[in-house]
Amino acid sequence: MPVKSNAGETMAWSESMDTVLANKEGLAAFRTFLKSEFSEENVEFWLACEDFKKTRSSTKIASKAQKIYSDFIQADAPKEINIDFHTKNDISQNISEPTLSCFDTAQSSIYSLMAKDCFPRFLRSDVYKELVQKHQDKNQRRWLPFL
Repeated sequence: MPVKSNAGETMAWSESMDTVLANKEGLAAFRTFLKSEFSEENVEFWLACEDFKKTRSSTKIASKAQKIYSDFIQADAPKEINIDFHTKNDISQNISEPTLSCFDTAQSSIYSLMAKDCFPRFLRSDVYKELVQKHQDKNQRRWLPFL
């Protein structure tokens, strides 16, 4: 479960996308940024896969896999992600008997895409800079209440 951040954690986000994804406020800020770039499907897919991998019931595995497939993978899906033909084809051929690892290659590909492309832009964005400033201001007020 993501946790709330403080000034130090907010600054640490620049070191790792994993830190942002594991932090409630960081994840919300990253999603806001991705929405502004019309690419929120990437983080939504990644989160859906993380949730899917925690599924234990075989009937829920099948229904969640089908939902992920119809939302993100199949042609003309409402939140279609950009993955290579072979990965998409492998998932399509195996979706009738899904396993907890059936989306791993696609998830890894999307993670790499976010880490190399979206995440560096997020760190340069106003969304991130404003959040860092907000935490620095809050931290400064805590230590210098007489200002």
